[in-house]
Amino acid sequence: MNGTNRRLKRLFDKESGNALILALDHGANEGMIDGLGSIQSILEALPSSGVQGVILNKGLAMHYGHLVPPDVNLIIQLNAGTRHGSPSYNKNIVCSISEALRLGADAVSMHVNIGNELEDRMLVDLGEITDEAHQFGIPVLATVLARGSQIVNEHDSSLVAHCIRIGAELGPDIVAVPYPNNGDTFMKAVAACPIPVLVTGGPLGQNVEGALNNTKAGLKSGCKGCCIGRNIFQTENPIESMEKYAKIAHKNANISDD
Repeated sequence: MNGTNRRLKRLFDKESGNALILALDHGANEGMIDGLGSIQSILEALPSSGVQGVILNKGLAMHYGHLVPPDVNLIIQLNAGTRHGSPSYNKNIVCSISEALRLGADAVSMHVNIGNELEDRMLVDLGEITDEAHQFGIPVLATVLARGSQIVNEHDSSLVAHCIRIGAELGPDIVAVPYPNNGDTFMKAVAACPIPVLVTGGPLGQNVEGALNNTKAGLKSGCKGCCIGRNIFQTENPIESMEKYAKIAHKNANISDD
């Protein structure tokens, strides 16, 4: 077992075999949105949360990385963009593998948007980062979304299936995608993928029950966990929301379970 596989194994719960990844990297893209002021208290609650990994941009990793317990994986986000950019779906490398390692990264994360005029460069970035990360034995989590000038509905099942396939084809160790509008197509794409697929939380606009149901549907379709951000840190009680996702990811709990 090489270093990448050893570290990858740590991202999944020993009993359930699933991963709950907490994404707290939204500030670079969205600005000072609601919930970002709670990041420190959320990180302090990680020891009993059921979370296997937390995604931070490098600045927050510098200041708050010490709050991430040793048994919770620190995942450094390597690329970023802002919603004010032209175009807003662009992502550029802002952190190197060596810097991520200096910050204590157990894994790294990349965000790729397809269906736009910049997808070729983002795909090249993913390929090159994956190669470099693997040279150091570091797993790569790729969040792949269909988002851009050519996309009408990023939850279209064929587009989400293509996002999964990009994860399978370009070398990352985990791929995270949204739950689509057709579960059958999604299930087939997940089953054909040689790496673990995580389902993302999606927009906060849906109610909590809807977001949890999407996660449960993703797990039922073969996903090996979930990667959740706003549907935890922007809820009224982020700690409670984190625990709800943990029960679904690791205990196969019903949505109504306390």
